Amino acid sequence: MPFKPTDYLPYDFANRRHIGPSPSEMEAMLKVVGAQSLSALIDDTLPASIRQAEPLAFGKPKSEREFLHFMRGVAKKNKVLTSLIGQGYHGTVTPPAIQRNILENPAWYTAYTPYQPEISQGRLEALLNYQTMVSDLTGLEIANASLLDEATAAAEAMTMAQRVAKSKAMAFFVDENCHPQNIAVIQTRAAPLGIEVIVAAPEALEADKVFAAVFQYPGTHGHLTDFTAQMTALHDAQAVGIVIADPMALCLLKEPGAMGADIAVGSTQRFGVPLGYGGPHAAYMACRDGFKRAMPGRLVGVSIDARGNRAYRLSLQTREQHIRREKATSNVCTAQALLAVMASFYAVFHGPEGLRAIAQRIHRKAVRLARGLEAAGFTIEPKAFFDTITVEVGPLQRAVMKSAVDEGVNLRAVGTTRVGITVDEVTRPETIEAVWRAFGIARQDSDLTPEYRLPDALLRQSDFLSHDVFHMNRAETEMMRYMRRLADRDLALDRAMIPLGSCTMKLNSAAEMMPISWPELADLHPFVPTDQAAGYAEMISDLSAKLCQITGYAAFSMQPNSGAQGEYAGLLTIAAYHKAQGQGHRNICLIPVSAHGTNPASAQMVGWKVVPVKAAENGDIDLDDFRAKAEKYADTLAGCMITYPSTHGVFEETVKEVCTITHAQGGQVYIDGANMNAMVGLSRPGDLGGDVSHLNLHKTFAIPHGGGGPGMGPIGVKAHLVPYLPGHPATGGTEGPVSAAPYGSASILAISWAYCLMMGGDGLTQATRVAILNANYIASRLKGAYQVLYNGPTGRVAHECILDVRPFADSAGVTVDDIAKRLIDCGFHAPTMSWPVAGTLMVEPTESETKAELDRFCDALLAIRAEIRAIEDGQMDATNNPLKHAPHTVEDLVGAWERPYSREQGCFPPGAFRVDKYWPPVNRVDNVWGDRHLVCTCPPMSDYAEAAE
Repeated sequence: MPFKPTDYLPYDFANRRHIGPSPSEMEAMLKVVGAQSLSALIDDTLPASIRQAEPLAFGKPKSEREFLHFMRGVAKKNKVLTSLIGQGYHGTVTPPAIQRNILENPAWYTAYTPYQPEISQGRLEALLNYQTMVSDLTGLEIANASLLDEATAAAEAMTMAQRVAKSKAMAFFVDENCHPQNIAVIQTRAAPLGIEVIVAAPEALEADKVFAAVFQYPGTHGHLTDFTAQMTALHDAQAVGIVIADPMALCLLKEPGAMGADIAVGSTQRFGVPLGYGGPHAAYMACRDGFKRAMPGRLVGVSIDARGNRAYRLSLQTREQHIRREKATSNVCTAQALLAVMASFYAVFHGPEGLRAIAQRIHRKAVRLARGLEAAGFTIEPKAFFDTITVEVGPLQRAVMKSAVDEGVNLRAVGTTRVGITVDEVTRPETIEAVWRAFGIARQDSDLTPEYRLPDALLRQSDFLSHDVFHMNRAETEMMRYMRRLADRDLALDRAMIPLGSCTMKLNSAAEMMPISWPELADLHPFVPTDQAAGYAEMISDLSAKLCQITGYAAFSMQPNSGAQGEYAGLLTIAAYHKAQGQGHRNICLIPVSAHGTNPASAQMVGWKVVPVKAAENGDIDLDDFRAKAEKYADTLAGCMITYPSTHGVFEETVKEVCTITHAQGGQVYIDGANMNAMVGLSRPGDLGGDVSHLNLHKTFAIPHGGGGPGMGPIGVKAHLVPYLPGHPATGGTEGPVSAAPYGSASILAISWAYCLMMGGDGLTQATRVAILNANYIASRLKGAYQVLYNGPTGRVAHECILDVRPFADSAGVTVDDIAKRLIDCGFHAPTMSWPVAGTLMVEPTESETKAELDRFCDALLAIRAEIRAIEDGQMDATNNPLKHAPHTVEDLVGAWERPYSREQGCFPPGAFRVDKYWPPVNRVDNVWGDRHLVCTCPPMSDYAEAAE
């Protein structure tokens, strides 16, 4: 084929940058697959009945240079004023070393969730540092590895408290001094569960009438309260006490644990994580030791590896929702790992003395501000505060607020006669003087002596961050090397393909990532006046329109900040619709047994009852069983939750019939968007009969996984559901919010928008086509060595394929775990293990991987099959072989070698690079040992071998 320059235009992002295989490589791959052309392969794979009628029409795609120029113009439409709004969001300084080496480093942001601990030791150590930081600051024994945001963490604390409380009361008390968004999200979560929410002043608590109570510390208007008396009353009534605490304030103030709190939650945003118009930020949760097994989310623990060396792993709740389904304690299957890592390094970077100094400076700024206002005759409330004051201004409120904006400062309107002011780490003396001018005070007070407004009884008496990691030499040289050492222990997408089925680990391009660090996007408070966020409004509106065109839905809500949150929001939307139609009694949800584990957990959270639907022998939904159950529950059917393509990686031809059956019985159809990477530009869930879907922007639309978060899970709905989308108190919405900020983790929406703008409609469609080609190429190359468990009618798979390795357990004693760990020796992250079918591997290569990388992966799996065959033939010992000892470390390579296979075979199998080989830092981790000896904070820094003692 003659060379055509138009095939390789260097500015063609879609075909030269994002899509891995070149045109010539695609031709070679199609020959292996046995397809005449890429179009012929797609025709074989997708049933004609589900193909969309019109191509995507996004206009001409932008080059990287064009996009960055365009994005600068959009970003400049945001007006970045100094925010003193507070309400749980604060200005902060991201140390440049953390911004460059963590936030902007693909070694950290392209990693996957640390379910394979041997290749995640760096992230796990950083997250253990985070847990230790949270545990120390809150004075509680156990902390998890982060939750989505402060408001959802508070809602999770409520449901956790209900599980552990011995009180039989059905009411939950909420301090009226909690931030409004926290109260609203708690109320959203409580309503479908039948929990009565009582909002009142702390002194009005009647402990015997509630199963738990939550208090904000400091309060949203600045009040500082010692909640020890409330905690005592709650415990006497066998109820649970929760405190939402600002971790910066805890550097100076009495910690929740010292008050007797059972659970503490909050946000670590002000530990170096930009505002980002609402996110992403890492929320925390800590609890007393006796409650640890009821805690939602991820928990990093300390274990040992096969040699007895210390090793980290996820403990206890790991993927609980996939195991317990509707009986799970939460639908949370993600975290905010990247942001938690940033916050943990902020604490390592500053140490306890540095954090105290920052907190002291913040408080002194607040005192200086308050003294100037008091001297001018203004009434300040409260008298004791940390960083927030409320000023009575009467009818002058609007004038003061406008004058502040004219001075370049945003303040908070409180009621109709007061103004709230919260200072932070970045507040400058000039900022304080600008606020004074907004109040009509034209003077300076540089000669005022400092004073404190912290009550003596609330001063912190205990130490925190005493572990050596928070006292290391804080020279930037040492910090840079520590961050590099941890990054080198991990295997991320910058090193190798991560072929995880259902998780879509595709390229996260540098051009897409760059804007999130720009001040115009990073430094906006989520509650600024709308005219200051015109750039965000344009981006969100255009991205929503593009997603509507891609999916066939009428509108999108960008509020859910994870896929599971999107599921929950979608089901709440359906429930609100049924209620508005006088059908609020509908509470049955049909869910195939193959569905994501978060599906039944989400259905349970909205008060629905899950009825499982059988799978046919080929993995499809059993249509007869589905129809029979839909008819059986016709009067109470709320809806069904299905995934398309199916979780088995096949386009089921009966999907429209499933939707029709559901609608005929009065139900609504939720189509899980986890596999949207097989549909974009080819098929639209809204056209298939879906009423609502969530999209994993951290899968299909190029937001990186961040080592286990952030994510975004916006929901698209048909027109009849639009009025019931999540609202927010900051935007006057009627329905309850599911996240703390109106647009969730808004700043990372820029990544998905960039992806769409640079790919264009044709590029997005081509990405889908190549994702399907890559999956079929792997399936074809492995044919004969491994059985592909499910195929479509023409023998094709969609964007992923399931390899059945269960027979090897009988023939050679080799398990799916053995193969996964052996792939580490080859330099690969394992595919998704044992889901949706136990004992299998689900492989999704995405469109971003080149033919060379696909071949390296296939060569590795074929070599592993040869090792299994050697065991089957008796040529290799069944228990002393490379598969059972995998993964191999440098310690294995240089130590005593008494194994019946060579060092080269063990450490350098096919697929492994000879020069740039990835060496896991630990051998296979002992999961059972870790759960039996649960340690979730940093152990003493001594010889790792001591862990085995």
